[in-house]
Amino acid sequence: MQIIGTVSEMQRLADSFRIQGKKIGVVLTMGYLHAGHVSLIGTARKVSDVVITTIFVNPTQFGPGEDFERYPRDFERDKTLASEAGTDILFCPQRDEMYAPNFATYVEIEDVSKILEGKFRPTHFRGVTTVVAKLLNITKPHVAVFGQKDAQQAFLIRKMATDLNFDVSIVVAPIIREPDGLALSSRNVYLNPDERQRATSLYKSLKRAEMLIGKGERSAEKLHNEIKKILLGVNPTLVDYIACVHPDNFKEVETLTPPTVLVALAVRFGSTRLIDNMIMNVA
Repeated sequence: MQIIGTVSEMQRLADSFRIQGKKIGVVLTMGYLHAGHVSLIGTARKVSDVVITTIFVNPTQFGPGEDFERYPRDFERDKTLASEAGTDILFCPQRDEMYAPNFATYVEIEDVSKILEGKFRPTHFRGVTTVVAKLLNITKPHVAVFGQKDAQQAFLIRKMATDLNFDVSIVVAPIIREPDGLALSSRNVYLNPDERQRATSLYKSLKRAEMLIGKGERSAEKLHNEIKKILLGVNPTLVDYIACVHPDNFKEVETLTPPTVLVALAVRFGSTRLIDNMIMNVA
């Protein structure tokens, strides 16, 4: 595995792969890799000749008072996991390499970036779409793999790629979970043992909603109430949102209609904010 730190070298190498006719796959991460990231790299490996994994803790997607400074970092461990997962190139730029002192250009998607996660983190998605646009321009992939856990982010990245005619296919891979259902996240390390146990309520509440839909429930309000009952039963610090949305446009629905609905949650345990979601079949 080759490690690259500069934009110019990464672009030159990506160009050489394309000239050779090699298919490039990329997985964009903020490091502190876990089995979810490994799964994304594995997906990229299956459909690409060359796999690039990026590690960059992007400052522009963190709002005031969020956890940019304490966001977990372990580069040596990341190198090992990335290599073992099948990464050929590890791109790890420094902040000044990505954002010059006079940087003033941002990519912002209207409407959907302002709801759910965007409502609680107003500048978050502007930072995400900007850094993703930059990293795609730098690594020049044919395929970029993202995780379903960040469902709204994946939706917005796919929309950006379509709206701005990016020459890349966006693949969204399934959520990877712990045996007890907790979605893997680098932020799970913040949870103390009690919070970690209570956090399993996210998955339990989603499975409860899925079961009710399977039995014929079509009212988003009733599903919301059932989910909230399970979450409040474990005393979270705060429930930011519970939403039933159409997977194709992220608009909230009052009545579920076929073929699917996406149920999304954001819940705080102590100082840790966790998100989860599930796409559910509606017969």
